Amino acid sequence: MTQSNPSQAPGETVLRIRDLSVALPKGADRALAVENVSYEVNRGEIMCVVGESGSGKSMAANTVMGLLPKGVRPVQGEITFEGQNLLALTEKQHMALRGLKIGMIFQEPMTALNPLMRVGAQIAEVFEAHGRLTPSERQARALELLIEVGLPQPEKAIRAYPFELSGGQRQRVMIAMALALEPVLLIADEPTTALDVTTQAQILELIRDLQRRRGMAVMFITHDFGVVAEIANRVCVMRHGKIVELGDADEVLGNPQHEYTQALIAAIPSNAVPPHREAREPAALLDIKHLNKVFRSRGGFLKPAREVRALDDVSLSLARGETVGIVGESGSGKSTLGRCVVRLEHPDDGELLLDGVNLSTLKGDALRRERHRVQMIFQDPYASLNPRTKVGMAIAQGPIANGTPKAKALAQAGELLDMVGLGASALDRFPHEFSGGQRQRIGIARALALNPELIVADEAVSALDVSIQAQVLELLEELKQRLSLSLLFITHDLRVAAQICDRIVVMQHGRIVEQGSAEQIFLHPREAYTRSLLEAIPGREAPVAASA
Repeated sequence: MTQSNPSQAPGETVLRIRDLSVALPKGADRALAVENVSYEVNRGEIMCVVGESGSGKSMAANTVMGLLPKGVRPVQGEITFEGQNLLALTEKQHMALRGLKIGMIFQEPMTALNPLMRVGAQIAEVFEAHGRLTPSERQARALELLIEVGLPQPEKAIRAYPFELSGGQRQRVMIAMALALEPVLLIADEPTTALDVTTQAQILELIRDLQRRRGMAVMFITHDFGVVAEIANRVCVMRHGKIVELGDADEVLGNPQHEYTQALIAAIPSNAVPPHREAREPAALLDIKHLNKVFRSRGGFLKPAREVRALDDVSLSLARGETVGIVGESGSGKSTLGRCVVRLEHPDDGELLLDGVNLSTLKGDALRRERHRVQMIFQDPYASLNPRTKVGMAIAQGPIANGTPKAKALAQAGELLDMVGLGASALDRFPHEFSGGQRQRIGIARALALNPELIVADEAVSALDVSIQAQVLELLEELKQRLSLSLLFITHDLRVAAQICDRIVVMQHGRIVEQGSAEQIFLHPREAYTRSLLEAIPGREAPVAASA
């Protein structure tokens, strides 16, 4: 599994953190976000800081950058960078270091980039903020940086707005901005978490290549030991604000000492193929026939009209009690397919037959009467839950809209929360009071509230820590068996699909390119595209069939 970064031997220490403790505001779940943390980052190395949400890994990085949230403050320790104690700097002094000496890549580039500014202007702004170069030189250097980070059609991309780029392209823009002033230290905070596996592999290779060529020190923050195996020289494992293990990547990956490190490594989705699963009954609950969907934009000033064929003659079936995985990169059409099945999108033509009822032709009351039979679990439960609505009402709204009395709907919501492992005490709390994994359990409870026959899970675990991901997958499998559900499971990760799916359907550019059992897809992929998805899995070795 271990494929640690073979870059040059680490040089002098660039960043030294000693006995750092960072206090949380009063009323938080613990007193300290970071407690007595000490580690170093050296020139020419990639130090991976690993842990689940709430481990303190990002809080330590934000302390280095001087970007702590309001009410959070360092109370002990020292952070030394090039002889300076960063904790003693004023905000103005910290601003002078950011970008110039220390660059940062954020997890979600869409929120870190200004949606109203063109890409070139945002990169040029980095030079302007530090009084570097003339306006024309800034634009020329911005173009050079976009070329260096491998952005396709850089001359066109420099004039684009962030929303006109894909997730991977936006992340390359963020990397270009972070490297603009050639910093000594690069901090990458979960830069690949939301990306599909092939794009993730490209970004990891890009960061590794840039680190080698520039000889930078890199602090790489992640929750995924598969990523660690690809990129790390050394590893620092954090839990509940404390370091539980620290050492060379080969040692930590090959012989982890702490039980928490062992548990994180064990939670990585396995590359082993699951044992053969019995074929389902041939009678289909869902039968999709020749489905097509095209998105069109009218265009405007200097922007041509555009046509994207999201679904191209897609046909597949799903038996009762079966789980079918839909796998592909961003833009493959997998999420559009899911949205068509739940009728959040209307297909241009084709049939969506649910037990013989063609959902694609239904409208108005006829559609509302059938809609309860197909429900959806969304990728981001925080975005899909109303932050001002208590959890109980969020789950009860569907039944109430379908005629269930409010008191009964809330009682049923409590039972569903018990079923997903949260308990009825969660009824009167708001979404922000829960962790990401807990919010996804709420999303599952809401999807079950109308007693559906089919659930569409759209990247339902892709943003979760690997240990929480494993728990949610186990919960979905348990509920599927208990409630006799069918599941359309959409993901970009073939390993995750293999854990839960009876069959896997691989999509590319709106078309199905391959389908079969998990065993067949892993051991005998027919298509080059499927093989590329398998090869892009972080830390992947040759697949080994699991014993029955």
